[in-house]
Amino acid sequence: MKVIVGISGASGAIYGLRLLERLGGRPDIETHLILSKSGEKTLFLETGKLAADARRLAHFWHPLEDIGSRLASGSSAIDAMVVAPCSIHTMSAIAGGISSNLLVRAADVILKERRRLILLVRESPFHLGHLRNMTALAEMGAIIAPPIPAFYHHPETVMDIVDHSVDRVLDLLGVPDPAVRRWEGAAK
Repeated sequence: MKVIVGISGASGAIYGLRLLERLGGRPDIETHLILSKSGEKTLFLETGKLAADARRLAHFWHPLEDIGSRLASGSSAIDAMVVAPCSIHTMSAIAGGISSNLLVRAADVILKERRRLILLVRESPFHLGHLRNMTALAEMGAIIAPPIPAFYHHPETVMDIVDHSVDRVLDLLGVPDPAVRRWEGAAK
């Protein structure tokens, strides 16, 4: 399976980084990274990691300006794309079909080819324009999956909360982690 991981400038760069780490441990998955300029800055501010650190986690990385990349073509054999985190700016550009950079163009290609696009939209609260863009994207086939924490698994660390959202993304990609603790119902 070939998966694009896009990291935009919204808070929550750890989601994209952790997704790359988790996918990188799977020999059956090839990862392609697209990192926005704002994503690079947020990655450093929130994690202390540089763009080079994220690039090392991916099999391939593609410059944001490389609109001639193979990821910009529907003929590329990419199976899915996850934007984690997905800023409102990036989400809105994808919804509007504004392919001004490779991250947005790759997402547009994924949608037009009817492949899986998962957006970890990071904003709160949402106004009506945000919700309308999310509705439009859902109608186009995107999966809107804000990283909203759950607590039934009794997280003890921030990484437990991050991993729970990443586990859900792996499920949505169709590559579930067999080690994930799942809800089995309330104890009786």
